[in-house]
Amino acid sequence: MAKKKEKKQPKLARPQLGDGVEIQNAGTVMEDPIVDTLETNYMPYAMSVIVSRALPEIDGFKPAHRKLLYTMYGMNLIKGARTKSANIVGSTMHLNPHGDAAIYDTMVRMGRGNESLLVPFVDSKGNFGKAYSRDMSCAASRYTEAKLDPICDELFRDIDKDTVDFVPNYDGTTQEPTLLPVTFPTILANNTLGIAVGMACNICSFNLKELCDTTVALMKDSDHDISTTMPAPDFVGGGQILYDAAEMKSIFDTGRGSVRVRSRYRYVPESNMIEVTQIPPTTTIEAIMDKIAELAKVGRIKEISDMRDETDLNGLKLTIDLKRGQDPDKLMARLFKMTPLEDAFSCNFNILVAGQPRVMGVREILNEWTAFRMECVRRRTYYDLKGKQKRLHLLKALDAILIDIDKAVRIVRETEEEAEVVPNLMIGFGIDTEQAEYVAEIKLRHLNREYILKRTSETDQLEKDIADLEDILQKPARIRKIIMQELADVATQYGQPRRSEILYEVPEQAEEETLPALDDSSVTIFFTREGYFKKITPQSLRMSGEQKLKEGDEIVWQAETRNNVELLFFTDRQQVYKCRVGDFEDGKASQMGAFVASQLGMDEGETPLYAVATADYKGWMLFCYQSGKFAKVPLGSYQTKQNRRKLLKAYSDKAELAKMLYLPEETEVAVFSSAGRMLLVGTAQISEKASRDSIGVGVMTLKKNQKITAVKRAEGMELADPHRYRVRTLPAVGALLRGEDTAEQLSLL
Repeated sequence: MAKKKEKKQPKLARPQLGDGVEIQNAGTVMEDPIVDTLETNYMPYAMSVIVSRALPEIDGFKPAHRKLLYTMYGMNLIKGARTKSANIVGSTMHLNPHGDAAIYDTMVRMGRGNESLLVPFVDSKGNFGKAYSRDMSCAASRYTEAKLDPICDELFRDIDKDTVDFVPNYDGTTQEPTLLPVTFPTILANNTLGIAVGMACNICSFNLKELCDTTVALMKDSDHDISTTMPAPDFVGGGQILYDAAEMKSIFDTGRGSVRVRSRYRYVPESNMIEVTQIPPTTTIEAIMDKIAELAKVGRIKEISDMRDETDLNGLKLTIDLKRGQDPDKLMARLFKMTPLEDAFSCNFNILVAGQPRVMGVREILNEWTAFRMECVRRRTYYDLKGKQKRLHLLKALDAILIDIDKAVRIVRETEEEAEVVPNLMIGFGIDTEQAEYVAEIKLRHLNREYILKRTSETDQLEKDIADLEDILQKPARIRKIIMQELADVATQYGQPRRSEILYEVPEQAEEETLPALDDSSVTIFFTREGYFKKITPQSLRMSGEQKLKEGDEIVWQAETRNNVELLFFTDRQQVYKCRVGDFEDGKASQMGAFVASQLGMDEGETPLYAVATADYKGWMLFCYQSGKFAKVPLGSYQTKQNRRKLLKAYSDKAELAKMLYLPEETEVAVFSSAGRMLLVGTAQISEKASRDSIGVGVMTLKKNQKITAVKRAEGMELADPHRYRVRTLPAVGALLRGEDTAEQLSLL
């Protein structure tokens, strides 16, 4: 046999660069341990986000805010007129290279018009949007104008006196401060939210005057009770704070806790409407309206006839029109519980201190800020001291030449070379180089006794100032006193009354839904295949004739029950809707009845499949799936403490439903398959499942393409040999139907 010609494997061309230059290691799979990748790539990124982007430092600012404010300070926008926001954004990109959109969003949030901050730092003009509305967005930067708010004087005071460190910007062309020498604790004066990698921060705002007073009190007494001077946070949107002493203590001590904030409203009896004017800082007016609309759609809120957003230039306003005869306070109590009209602000005071993230309580934060501010004042004092010492040193040279001005003139005139003027003055008057340079630079017109006497008259005052500054540096108590005076000045000049009211005694809220009492009179109820429901009193039923139904419809369930019994309607979307028999109007046989889907506010296209009436939630629901699995769920699983109208995941959606049955007690059911087999199953053999959406357990074993076709209660079935269809263990395939039992099956189906 001839040998088969072996196919030559084509050689892989080595990737090349340009004119035949080979790429080293091209096409080679390199092994790189995941640990090394995390250390070299992920960890630097995570640290950069934590330290240089997401978390605020002790001066109260993230890098993006600090860069923006410092740029505006450099543009003289603290004293000058407003300029276009686009100019500010462009200038800030010298320090912040993250793009104009991010910079403008940062400025918008700090603007007075956006109402995000309790103490805004940007004096805005134009549409800056609103923090309490997700739909009211800001105008483009080319349309708005801004400058620094007057309170920014306190952010940059003495920044040119070496109070803080400066570092090069990202390209080394200019310098920027690492911190701002703020004269009050800005870190707690405004809300701050930051999400880093593996950690986050969420700082609530406190009233500026209360904050300054508390800081002064803590500087005087480290054991000061903070709650006496600053009882609770204060939010720019106002609202009512539901005071919780334990939560407040946790926030003050640990920096973690929760503050519940409730909206403020007023009732207008002339128009029978409620006007909501303040909402919690954690939500928006659109989110509140969406939730109320959802509750109204499912029938849990029936007192409202209309709702609209009437926010205008005068501020936020959500108007709720009531139906006639409704109690506004009771309605609001329910809305507080079911909607974001009352919400919680979760505190997590995570702050960078010396480059390290730390979760601190209010007391610790104020102590850290005090230490930071003391260092700023010390550096400022040292800077002033060195300046005055240098000035005094130069003036002493004037004192020296005051003795003989003619001698100084003669030395300068008789010196042949310019370079020898300074050395000759040093020799002639016994002064150093710096003093001689100063004397040599004095103009000829100033070489008179009057000028020199005026300058030297400063000497005594300078000596007093220097002694005072040296005393400040030696006595920390004096530095603390300076800081306390600055805080008092800030509180006096910029302090505002509280916006958020504190409710120490919160009225008890109404239950989620208070249902009126219903009589327990007897009624007969009917449920049809097309989803219509009738409730007919015994008297009316005796006088009625044939039941009126929609063409092609039929009654699938009827029962004698009472008016105060609860109804459960299971739908084709694995949901259950709950109500009471008394919620339906009394009907007559001559009426088609109420359409359940509309009455209970079901979703569009949703259809009720099965109804159960119960007074005590005893028994089980049996869900039979075409796959042969059955789920027996206690009816008590659908009972709730509050009267919820709708429950999700009423049963599993993992398989097609063949039948659902309500079992008041254990019984026997007949299960039929498409293979012509039947199985008699005692429901006690089926284990109970606590989870409503459980797929259940196997009951009937089916082959491929087979399914459960029907499930019926076995009582009343006349079978020739019922034991033939019973088994001791499940699952089972069942027995083939005999001829004499087939008719029984067909009659039942």
